[in-house]
Amino acid sequence: MSATLSITGTSPRLVDTDALVIAVRKGAAGPEPGPGSADVDEAMGGMLGATLAALGATGETGEVTLITGGGQVTAPLIAGADGDAVPDLEALRRAAGAAVRAVTSVPGGDGSKERRIALALPAGDQAEAEAVALGALLGGYSFSRYRSEPAARAAVTLVAAGSHVAPAVRRAEVLADAVTLVRDLVNTGPSDLVPATFAATAAEVAAARGIGITVLDEQALADGGYGGILGVGQGSVHPPRLVRLDYAPAGASRVLVLAGKGITFDSGGLSLKPGKFMETMKSDMGGAAAVLGAIQAAATLALPVRVIGYLPLAENMPSGTAQRPSDVLTSYGGTTVEVLNTDAEGRLVLADALARSAADSPDLLVDVATLTGAQVVALGPRVAAVMSNDDAVRDAVVSAATRAGEAMWPMPLPVELRKGLESSVADLANVAPDRNGSMLVAGLFLKEFVPPGVRWAHLDIAGPAYNDGPAYGYTPKGGTGAATRTLVQLAQDVADGKI
Repeated sequence: MSATLSITGTSPRLVDTDALVIAVRKGAAGPEPGPGSADVDEAMGGMLGATLAALGATGETGEVTLITGGGQVTAPLIAGADGDAVPDLEALRRAAGAAVRAVTSVPGGDGSKERRIALALPAGDQAEAEAVALGALLGGYSFSRYRSEPAARAAVTLVAAGSHVAPAVRRAEVLADAVTLVRDLVNTGPSDLVPATFAATAAEVAAARGIGITVLDEQALADGGYGGILGVGQGSVHPPRLVRLDYAPAGASRVLVLAGKGITFDSGGLSLKPGKFMETMKSDMGGAAAVLGAIQAAATLALPVRVIGYLPLAENMPSGTAQRPSDVLTSYGGTTVEVLNTDAEGRLVLADALARSAADSPDLLVDVATLTGAQVVALGPRVAAVMSNDDAVRDAVVSAATRAGEAMWPMPLPVELRKGLESSVADLANVAPDRNGSMLVAGLFLKEFVPPGVRWAHLDIAGPAYNDGPAYGYTPKGGTGAATRTLVQLAQDVADGKI
């Protein structure tokens, strides 16, 4: 992680830190000190609200105002972050993340690359403590692999009374580790993260957490009949891989299978994307990264559920060996697919993984993918889509996402759209001639490969996986780690028998 975390029960005004973060709320007469900041306001002679107002603070969401401690508190800098009188957990995450990011962007007077930040945001129970800790850790994220000067690190101290919050803070650290892994993978340049190197990273994670792993190379894929993965990857000099991860704790009776789209770079193949649309296509493996991160977290938390993950990895490139529009491939299990558009490749690699999952007898099957541009058109860049062959499962996934702090929205799978996938030469086509409803059509395509009788959900995270705009809350520019926390929550829900 780019940030570290500790807990203290010391009064906020006395914490030895470079910056103290307090809650600020929007009052009737202007900004007011929020919950947890009473002793700081007292130390400043009751002038905290007036000082914030004089600097233009309003208490609006996402706002962070920096003021000097003036010698009245130990910290030389005070950061006022928005915080409602009764803040919800996502508001706490975003406030903590925005404050940490704001403070780490301020140059240190001693030239140090570490900023000590104390958070005096509401953390009275485990849920609040986890939210503040997680938001701070995610807000302190930075990706420095390609920079000559790394960004400042944040040493975060959570101001919270009582040791009862320690387990919640530990869970926040595990989740932040998982999301950091996903963000790092998504942000890595595509020439440095080809299918084989992604598979090697998965092997390192598996070895460190005691997770079983099998990696199929191109010959094993051919021998096994994985035509979708091979077809997408055949145009690249970097051959495809299929990674199968198996976290199997003793005594676990329920099985959750996750499958994540892992296109390490998507040029569109011979159906070439416009150049501008390729600039963020290193993120097209965000689904596979989320699955890897989620299984890492599930193993670290020792969740009592078996979690199996499939990472179908390929690089979609144009070349003399690339698959052609109108080629017909045979997916795992025997279904033939006419490839009318080589840029609709994510569904082809996922089809193999979904069909292969039949051997695992899953209680729940979930795939996650940066699958369609239509998802962004329908729901924007911050809200993922959820489709399912079971309405109760779809709603349960949305509920899990909400509790995890991720925005997802339920979408239908209209049966009348299935007609568009009919092919005159194969069992089905990979795209429909009518572009209307293409996000839903992609979901219907995947549904064809779900094992009979298996409850399944499809998460389209095309927009949320990569933030191409400015940072906000605890979300940085670049890879976001979208869906990772939701998948961990789903694992917990399956273990608890809620799904």
